[in-house]
Amino acid sequence: MRALLTAVAMMMAGQVAAEPGRLLVKVPLAGAPVGAEAWPIRYETHDRDGRRTESTGMVIAPKGAAPAGGRPVVAWTHGTVGVAEACSPSKLYGPKSIPGLADMIARGWVVVATDYPGLGTPGPHAYLVGSAAARAALDSVRAAGRIPAAGAGTRFAVWGHSQGGHAALWTGQRARAEAPELTLVGVAAASPPTDLVANFGAADPKARAVLSAFVATSWERVYGLKLGDLGNRTTAGVIRSFGKACQGEGRFGTKVDALRLMVRLGDVNIVDRPAWRVVAAGNSLGREPIGVPLLVTQGAADDLVRAGVTERFVGESCKRGEVVRYVSVAGGDHAGNAVATAATAVAWMADRFSGAAEAGTCRAPR
Repeated sequence: MRALLTAVAMMMAGQVAAEPGRLLVKVPLAGAPVGAEAWPIRYETHDRDGRRTESTGMVIAPKGAAPAGGRPVVAWTHGTVGVAEACSPSKLYGPKSIPGLADMIARGWVVVATDYPGLGTPGPHAYLVGSAAARAALDSVRAAGRIPAAGAGTRFAVWGHSQGGHAALWTGQRARAEAPELTLVGVAAASPPTDLVANFGAADPKARAVLSAFVATSWERVYGLKLGDLGNRTTAGVIRSFGKACQGEGRFGTKVDALRLMVRLGDVNIVDRPAWRVVAAGNSLGREPIGVPLLVTQGAADDLVRAGVTERFVGESCKRGEVVRYVSVAGGDHAGNAVATAATAVAWMADRFSGAAEAGTCRAPR
């Protein structure tokens, strides 16, 4: 607490210059796997416009001395938990929320999990805003490197689910330009929204209503878009009310909240509105090369991020010369994909850290 107050006081006095990855707060955190220690962190990053902001998160590392050159780092980018300041995974769930964590620690890796700015820190949270998410992830790796006991090196992989899959791929696009001192070895993305316009158009209306509420709540504040484009004042009120909810027991809000949301947004595709479509297109993937191997895992029965949209992204990535391994999970849904494919993702990242060649599946996705 004293460290937090000191950092805040210095910032208010103008004594702290913006420095991406600057570690503002770290204290011990409970809930680490056996043989590991963990720290909740608060660190500096920048928003989509390059303005200084802060994010919280957590770092988990094996106990003991690190090897020469430091430990490999995995940046975990989480899926949707909400868009309100209270929706901080590190505070709500702790290390247990990270799939495959025990396996990664057993392999000797450091895991850093950003909450993203606006979740655990004052908002707005830039939901599905690619450049902001990439900066938060890259700066979390920098922050992990400033905890001596963690022993983090500069080689890292990024792995994310859903919103975090989108963030992971954006991190891949921006890593060389924004963090040249770090070495990205691979990007793993589970159920990633890739073409936001197509994702909105293809999603099941019930699932899309929830996504739309979070996007609308965020983009109204981040981009100045108008909720009036999506309906009347009652609709705007329902969206703002739902936007205050955090994920609990796999649901957002109450059944009444969900019903009200469906009534108001069930038939609304927000990207049919020109201004919203422009923003969605601007936050889609594929305009910049990634240049390191990609792992994309997708549930065949996903009703939010449809397999067809993801497969088009994979196909287009292959045409651009990216090395992609695509894994389709028969009968797999959206929410469970990261857990279902955690062992696959961790083993794949281990190969990237070891320097093993990746041929990909571009000729024959499976």
